[in-house]
Amino acid sequence: MKTKTPSAKSGNQTIRSGRFDTGPDAVLETINASIGFDKRLYGQDIAGSKAHCAMLVATGILDRKDGEEILKGLERIEMEIEAGEFTFETALEDIHMNIEARLRELIGNAAGRLHTARSRNDQVATDFRLWVREAIDASGLALRELQAALIDRAEEHADTLLPGFTHLQAAQPVSFGHHLLAYVEMFGRDRGRLDDCRARLNESPLGAAALAGTSFPIDREMTAATLGFDRPMANSMDAVSDRDFALEFLAASAMAMTHLSRLAEEIVFWSSTPLGFVRLSDAFSTGSSIMPQKRNPDAAELVRGKAGRALGALSALLVVMKGLPLTYSKDMQEDKEPVFDTADTLLLCLAAMTGMVRDLEVNAERMRAAMDSGYTTATDLADWLVRVLGRSFREAHRITGEIVKLAEKQGMDLESLSLKEMQGIEPGITQAVFDVLGIERSVASRVSLGGTAPANVREAAEKARARFL
Repeated sequence: MKTKTPSAKSGNQTIRSGRFDTGPDAVLETINASIGFDKRLYGQDIAGSKAHCAMLVATGILDRKDGEEILKGLERIEMEIEAGEFTFETALEDIHMNIEARLRELIGNAAGRLHTARSRNDQVATDFRLWVREAIDASGLALRELQAALIDRAEEHADTLLPGFTHLQAAQPVSFGHHLLAYVEMFGRDRGRLDDCRARLNESPLGAAALAGTSFPIDREMTAATLGFDRPMANSMDAVSDRDFALEFLAASAMAMTHLSRLAEEIVFWSSTPLGFVRLSDAFSTGSSIMPQKRNPDAAELVRGKAGRALGALSALLVVMKGLPLTYSKDMQEDKEPVFDTADTLLLCLAAMTGMVRDLEVNAERMRAAMDSGYTTATDLADWLVRVLGRSFREAHRITGEIVKLAEKQGMDLESLSLKEMQGIEPGITQAVFDVLGIERSVASRVSLGGTAPANVREAAEKARARFL
């Protein structure tokens, strides 16, 4: 059964009493209301109100008995919301006034004392920071899970080889595990950006009031500590007008979604019919309504597509904020929907990508076969000419190009050319050149720091596990 909340008329009186003769136009009421989305802040709003109430009692601003009644009422409201028994009223505009109106129903006039030394401006800034902080923590954990999946698969496939591409052309042979570890590094940077955002976010606006602070003897250090902030914000005008934390979260999320999109594109490419390097499990594939043979990588394509939402959200909020003077303007109500949507999208896409990575079926034979026609060991040949024959790299590059042209003309790989054929282009070449032309030997030779040699990959995976997990 729904709990009865105040009527639209009483809600308008709560907010407009004293200054206005009539109620708002219906259009204004609709455009002004944010309760449809900011009700997600109920937990943070109640936590902030509890901290504010405790501080008011501790400083003697609020009577202890009223404080106890307020805290009991807030706890009941939280239970009603979580049980789905609370009716949110559009006429009350936002989560703050919906909770305050219900509190007044429960405990009477004492509810009005909770707003002493506080404005909706510092209240919403506090709520939103608390919400974004939790979203950062959840996103960081989800990124960690994806990194763990990638590291596990990288260790499993340290010796699995495939063409590394530039310009989508086969370039050099690499370890599939090495390829996966590249994304571990990307997502590690994403976690770092979120951590940086969290550190700058973790200051409390509560107590800044509307914009100028308050004449009441409040204790902002107390409320900041209660809510887990490192300190109060130093300037009351900055406290209510700053949305850098939301922009930073959107920027970090947009970067993470960009990385997810790149990995999704790899999966779409690898799973395409011409390549067949990987196969998505049934859990992350869909069929066609008309072609019964199809296995579509829809989960990967949707991750790739949803990156656009995050990029758009960042752009939208930057445009909202770019022309606003200090301090609070109603435009800033537009901050929450892009942040909420981006946080939801990022968590969904991280969960989908983690599932795809863990379930991915790898076709090592198809990967290996793709390297036979791409002359992916040509660089090894050029390096051998430099190292053994003392040629300059540019000269070695030209010689190797001519040898590749010969092999291509004869329809064979470099390793299949005869020594005599190679010596027809460069007489100094010896039988020893064949030691570097094998794909496995090529990959194994890449032992420089950060290189793709399987031994490197196993060591890098172990270090990544220690760094990130």
